[in-house]
Amino acid sequence: MTATAGPALYSRTLFPELEKLHTTGIYPAQSIEEFVAKRYISADPPITDDQIQPASIDLRLGPVAYRVRASFLPGRNSTVLRKAEPYTTHQLDLSRPTVMERGCVYIVPLLEKWNLPPYVSGKANPKSSIGRIDVFTRLITDYGTEFERVPAGYTGTLYAEIVPRTFSILVEEGTRMNQVRFVRGNPRPADSDITEMHEDQPLFYEEDEALAELPVFQGVWIRVDLEGIQGSDVVGYKAKAHAPLIDVNKVDFYDPSEFWEAIYKPKSRQLILNPSDFYILASRERISVPPQAAAELRGYDSSVGEVRIHYAGFFDPGFGYGQNGLKGAHAVLEVRSHEVPLLLEDGQRVGRVVFERLMTEPHRVYGPAIGSHYQQQGLSLSKHFKRYGPYG
Repeated sequence: MTATAGPALYSRTLFPELEKLHTTGIYPAQSIEEFVAKRYISADPPITDDQIQPASIDLRLGPVAYRVRASFLPGRNSTVLRKAEPYTTHQLDLSRPTVMERGCVYIVPLLEKWNLPPYVSGKANPKSSIGRIDVFTRLITDYGTEFERVPAGYTGTLYAEIVPRTFSILVEEGTRMNQVRFVRGNPRPADSDITEMHEDQPLFYEEDEALAELPVFQGVWIRVDLEGIQGSDVVGYKAKAHAPLIDVNKVDFYDPSEFWEAIYKPKSRQLILNPSDFYILASRERISVPPQAAAELRGYDSSVGEVRIHYAGFFDPGFGYGQNGLKGAHAVLEVRSHEVPLLLEDGQRVGRVVFERLMTEPHRVYGPAIGSHYQQQGLSLSKHFKRYGPYG
């Protein structure tokens, strides 16, 4: 499949039409590779193969960051840096490891430059490991009027807005904090399609059994687990105040007990969320994303209370799927209550998973073969922390 070719034919699609040509959807890894070859996206240093995921590409921080006084969108009449200029307090040199302080707002031009065709747009998310340490990061474009969207045909630089909320972090040029999908058109999978997909090949499990019925409404509702996954006494983690610095490029490095307090299964099966605290919880359901699809966990819905769920809401094709009869993986929920304390109960609905079709099946899928960290996750901290005891 080339960057300008028409959509490929599925041998068996899950959306649920069979043998149908798709004119909209998310581009797979092999198309992203061709976008790089055609310089629709380019960088210095060059883009590496391991930046390209099954249906997205990791973006890298450039050599300079700007500390600004407030978050903003540039609007239709300004570039990001022009809008930032009167609000910038100082610059950071990211050519060496540099601290971004908790509670501060930073703008960073990214290394990757864009020259998209007029039929290709982009949708961004923070990387999973970044959301799990409560770093709020969003993509911005020049002349942009919304976060996390790259308009079709965009030419120029992308920028990351970065706000460490709980922990101060150490970053440098080349650090990967955001990922972006390339999209053709505006695909809108219907609830009936999700139901038929699940009947054809289960998308959601509880324990080892496929859910008999899906709670579908503009996606599939998932529930929080306060019972303990696989009999565990630990149902979540609460971030500690005044914890040490986290180098976001380190893996399996930090002692989690210095950063996290384990939350043990409450007898009431209820948990009161403090608005000033950050929590890691897990879904009761396990999710399986087939190779022909991607999924997104929508991060906020006022109908379930003033709580934000899951900063990093993107599941690549193959997440929780395949390998040795794997029956899904739990969604890890990065949780903050907004404004007021919130009583959360076991089994309470907390968010919706929306599936999106790919233009064609990717030639690589999520899992150990490409170095993915969360393929069989339960209640999991980010990859930065060692696994042991209640944190294992």
